[in-house]
Formats: sequence, structure tokens, C-alpha cells
Amino acid sequence: MRKLAIGLLAAFRRLLLLARRLTGKTPDDLAAERVVSGRAWDEFCDTLKAAGASLSFPGTPQDAFNQAEGYRYLSRLARGGLMAFVEHADPNAPVLHRVAHETVKLGADNPDNHYLTAAINGDYEYRITGRRNTVTYLVFGTHVGRYGQSGGLPPTGHIDATEIELDAEGRFELVLSQRPQPSNWLPMTSETGTLIVRQTFADREREEPAELTIERINCAAEDKRPAPLTPQHLDEGLKSAGLLVAGAPLMFAKWAQGFQRHSNALPRFDQDVSNTAGGDPNIAYYHSHWALAEDEALVIEVVPPDCEYWNFQLNNYWMESLDYRYHRIHTNKHLARHEADGSIRLVVAHEDPELPNWIETAGHRSGTMCFRWVRAVAHPEPVTRVVKLGDLAMLRQAPLSS
Repeated sequence: MRKLAIGLLAAFRRLLLLARRLTGKTPDDLAAERVVSGRAWDEFCDTLKAAGASLSFPGTPQDAFNQAEGYRYLSRLARGGLMAFVEHADPNAPVLHRVAHETVKLGADNPDNHYLTAAINGDYEYRITGRRNTVTYLVFGTHVGRYGQSGGLPPTGHIDATEIELDAEGRFELVLSQRPQPSNWLPMTSETGTLIVRQTFADREREEPAELTIERINCAAEDKRPAPLTPQHLDEGLKSAGLLVAGAPLMFAKWAQGFQRHSNALPRFDQDVSNTAGGDPNIAYYHSHWALAEDEALVIEVVPPDCEYWNFQLNNYWMESLDYRYHRIHTNKHLARHEADGSIRLVVAHEDPELPNWIETAGHRSGTMCFRWVRAVAHPEPVTRVVKLGDLAMLRQAPLSS
């Protein structure tokens, strides 16, 4: 549905542009007309209004609490979209900025992650200068297109910190280009439009994020400066921001609808679907839906495989991580208490069950959830069961292996 709607809209715009070109008007002329007449802004506002339809997608909760979070979600995406596509959209002078963070969330954003993104052009060349520091996991990826556009974000290049040559102080340079480089190369193609950087913490209080800057290279000095804002840039930026707000919620609402087929279980998510949506190919994801009555808890048990990092998190229905600033809504390889045999037991409950590895629901009765392994040697499926709160008392004495 989402691809069809966006495809029809794109086809209509192409036909309209072709018709106007036949009148002798250039794209700059058409954009100027749209900005001066107010149509560019009106269509952006109309797209925001239409985006509300995603909150009525089949399977979405219709109660006031979840709908309020849904509309807040749309407002957050609008804020993030304007930042990405209007403020930081110039590939001549890319800016590493946070498109997802504590108050702009999408697609089961990882509470342990510090996400960065930048607008780039696959026909240009760039250099990232950085210092590795002590963050647990650092990975760079180039992708086709932009957030919210049709076709997702298929990868065009990928490299993580274990593959990057560092000097004695942990400093490095990484070149982004279509042409192969002798050292520290992140590939691009002519279709590349987005850089995504993931920094994953095991312990935010002790680890230091990487220091990173990006610049365009092998070009004249004036080509490294931001271009003056043009009507066409503004028009395209508003279109892209609107498409993010309209497109991303539809995609994730469709995912969440599918997750309800295995509510309170954690099967592995399709890796190809994840990669196409901009996921990290080093990560195995286990996405699902959860729902608990007042007197119920969800018990999750697994022996984590040998892996660089793992974590589990709770999200609301719209696949926004719950507020990890004030609630214990996730845990990871470093934070969780492990049994003597290396196994773990997580307990999702509305109130503290006085057991290790409690995951708070933060006022929610249902939502989505995610388990992930990074570079795991195996991919076991976590075992889950819903129990009554009164039965949790037996777990206080019972070892996981019993």
C-alpha cells in the first residue's frame, strides 16, 4: 500500500513536471512558482495531514493513549524531517547530525545507540576524520536514497571499526567514494544519498563516543561550502520531509500489524527486509509485539550466543523505544545479570517484581519489542512465556536451568 501510494504520487509529479517542461519552464522556474504561490508549503501541510491515516492502519490501537503517542510520533518525525531535509540537506557541505535520539524515534531505535546521519552524493568524494575512543561498537554505512523515500535505504557500502586502520592514538581517516581506496574505504555508488553512523554503548556512563567530522574532498574550495538556499532546494526539502512523515509510519505500522501474529514471542526478523530498511547487516533482529494484562508478566529466557553485543528493548506500538531517560525499558550484554551458565532471564512487568533484569512497561499495556545480536556466531530464538504476577515468586528461588 505504501509503495503503491508513493509510486503513484511520484508518477503524477513526473507527468506534471513533463507537462510544464513542454511549456518551456525549467525546474527552477517551476520551484520558484511553487514557493512564491505558497503551493510548496500547502502541499507539505497537506502531506502532514494525510500522514494521520497511518494511525488508522489495520491493527493499530485506537484508544486515546496510543493515538496520542501516535500523533506525537508524527510531530517528532516532522521535526526530524525538517532538520534532515531542509537544514542539513546539502551534500556539498554534509553535517553529521542526529536524526533519531531521545525525542525523535523511529523503527525500534536502539536506546544504546548514538545515531548520526548526513546527506551525501554518490558522485562526490568525502573524508571522515575521527578518533575511535571507547564506544563498544562503531559502524559506517552508505545507502541509496533518503529516509522516507520509496524503495527504503538499500546499502551501498559498509565498514565497521574492526576493519579500520587506526594510529597509536586511535585516530583515522575514512574515504567515501566510488573509486576503491588503498586504506579505510567506504564504498558508494551513483545512487548513494545517505550516510548512517551507529555508535553502540554497552555502558554510556563509562564509554566515550567517537569524535567524527566529514568534508567533501577532491573539489574546489567553493564547492565545499553550503550553496545558497534556492526555491528548488526548499521545495524538494519540504517534499522529502513530508514523505518521511507519511511514509515511515505506514511502513512500521505494517510491520507492527505483522508482529501481532506472534505476540509475546520473539522470532527472528527477515534480514533482507531489515537491510533494505537501513538496518545494520551485522545485526540479527528479533522483532515482535507484546501485550500484558495488569496481573501478567512476560518472561524471556535465552543463552546469548558468542557475540560482540546484544540488547533487548520495549517500544510502543509505533516502534518508538520507550522513554529510556527515566525508565528501565532495555538491557544489554553489559547491564544484564547473567546466570552461572551464561543464560539470562528478563522479566517484562508493569511493576517491579523484585527480580533481576526487570524491564519496565512505563505505563504501556502493549507495544512492540526487539532483541538483537551483533556479529553473533549463532542465532538462538529467545524462549518466552506469559505468567501471572503471583507466579513470579517461584522464579526468585528457581535457577534458569530448572
